[in-house]
Amino acid sequence: MGVNTTTATGTVNPTSAGTEAERIAFWEAAALRLDWEQGPDAIAPAGTAQDATAPAGTPWHTAHRRVPADVDAGTGPDITWFEGGRLNVAYNCVDRHVAAGRGDKAALHFEGEPGDRRSITYAELQREVSRAANALLALGITKGDRVVIYLPVIPETVIITLAVARIGAIHSLVFGGFSAEALKFRVEDTRAKLLVTTDGQFRRGAAVPVKDNADAAVAGENEIEHVLVVNRTTPADQLDTVPMTEGRDVWWHDAVGQAADVHTAEAFDAETPLFIMYTSGTTGKPKGLVHTSGGYLTQASWSFEHLFSNPDPALRDQDVHWCTADLAWVTAHTYEIYGPLSNGVTQVIFEGTPNTPHPGRHFEIIERYGVTQYYTAPTLVRSLMGWFPDGVPDTYDLSSIRMLGTVGEAVNPEAWRWLRKNIGAGTAPVVDTWWQSETGATILSPAPTDADFKPGCAARPLPGVGTRIVDDAGNTVPPGVQGYIVVDAPGPAIARTVWGNPQRYFDSYWRKYAEQGWFLAGDGAKYDDDGDIWILGRVDDTLNVSGHLLSTIEIESALVSHPDVVEAGVCPVADPKTGHAIVAFVVLKESAATEEIVSELKAHVAKEIGPIAKPRDVVVVPDVPKTRSGKIMRRLLTQLFEGTALGDTTSLQNEPSIADIQDVLRIRNTRK
Repeated sequence: MGVNTTTATGTVNPTSAGTEAERIAFWEAAALRLDWEQGPDAIAPAGTAQDATAPAGTPWHTAHRRVPADVDAGTGPDITWFEGGRLNVAYNCVDRHVAAGRGDKAALHFEGEPGDRRSITYAELQREVSRAANALLALGITKGDRVVIYLPVIPETVIITLAVARIGAIHSLVFGGFSAEALKFRVEDTRAKLLVTTDGQFRRGAAVPVKDNADAAVAGENEIEHVLVVNRTTPADQLDTVPMTEGRDVWWHDAVGQAADVHTAEAFDAETPLFIMYTSGTTGKPKGLVHTSGGYLTQASWSFEHLFSNPDPALRDQDVHWCTADLAWVTAHTYEIYGPLSNGVTQVIFEGTPNTPHPGRHFEIIERYGVTQYYTAPTLVRSLMGWFPDGVPDTYDLSSIRMLGTVGEAVNPEAWRWLRKNIGAGTAPVVDTWWQSETGATILSPAPTDADFKPGCAARPLPGVGTRIVDDAGNTVPPGVQGYIVVDAPGPAIARTVWGNPQRYFDSYWRKYAEQGWFLAGDGAKYDDDGDIWILGRVDDTLNVSGHLLSTIEIESALVSHPDVVEAGVCPVADPKTGHAIVAFVVLKESAATEEIVSELKAHVAKEIGPIAKPRDVVVVPDVPKTRSGKIMRRLLTQLFEGTALGDTTSLQNEPSIADIQDVLRIRNTRK
């Protein structure tokens, strides 16, 4: 599969996006898929430094400009795309489809966890977004103001996100399951003027309070002027039981519900900030990555079409897209909000957990709406494997599925095969996408039109971007050798800076290879003999056992291939003899945590990979800690096992797993 980039000597040529001029021309053509304001502003001002001056008649004067990072100052690089161009992101996602006569097409099918449903056409979405935009303006929100959105996956989340973009303000979505402390940090770091939240949300069959967390988050010193509250769980005759601060708190049904449903969208400069996406690192506070409008929407829109749209344009009206991510995750921004809507696609959004009220809920939804593409996280696939050990019952009609996709971290080959066999009828293409909050859109993936796939392989860069795998010195590594994956040709969606901290942007992503101008992704990777790329997980998760570098994901994949294992998280712990020892935390299907199963799992890994990869310890736990994007937080596993202070846990989607693991380890240690 894929383009063979090996040479006769067996070395790998770095993957390439073509010449710089070809890459810029590619993204210019992609940008012209969008609606831009036409006018004299596209004339380059005198003295403008231009890397690529646009041809006459294009809506921008400079297609791309990049000022290299300043190592001494610890800043940069300074990257811009489509300077002089002006557009409105929300108009491109909603209004232009209505103007083209597609207003009656469904934009969203909403499935609430209790079973309530709502379908919204593009014309209805236009009216709702206009109401919300007018309400924001009435609350004093203007261009450049920050709005923090703390909501579950409900239509109002999509509506308010688009409304913020429509008026040129900046949104920052926060996972509705995050703590008050995590929300407080984001409210204060962005210096937001408005918090949008809800009275509660439905999760695991119950109405869970949310407003209390919101109140606690804005109780201190901050810039919040108003809190806009969506009524999701409170009966209409009991609204007076919800605590509302007079003069600050406003009900959605009052502010938005009574606003005018007509709003004229204004065009903004292409580099106008669109959103701040917080991502937690291994140390320090979460980083607020700033994404801008024109470049981000261009890559989000084009890559969605490339990866997910029916290859036959005449059949695209039949597409029903379902990205299962929480709307606060960058995957949802790109492939659940801006990518699908800019392409005029019908999609599903779902509130709650996938096994509520029963584990087959996702299959019911696929059948009900005729979902054609299903894009989800490997952790959910592994959960489905555990819930349906004998495969998906044939009582569910999944015949509408045309393609599948995975995202979050490298998918285990066993999970990949299960997904394709049970949901994709054994034939559906699988786009195993690799990208990050920082890149804004997919960087590596097999093409959906590939004839053959390698389970768990990210394959190659998409058109318009480039990567290479290098060692510490920047030399390309040979096949089979782990190195650092760098993005040597980023797309226009790449984050421009860290909010309020340009030094951290430089230090985190650009310092190591500043001379070459490469973006350091922080993941380990390797080429295979065909030149295809395999992602091996965060560099911080690499194990060094007696001088042998091992990938946590490879060991986890071996464990998951055992029929009794649903999930596995592998971490390094200090060992005086070998440097690192391997500890595996496993979630079992039905087997009890016996010495026999522990020994069997150790032997299984030794057989699948080799004796060097055999875990020293195997700990059976109810769950492993994961971020909302499905990434296993392996550093927390190390800290839990060693009993050291835990690092940042604010990005966890399943925080109770920490206490559960501590209980297991406590019992385990008392038995020694």
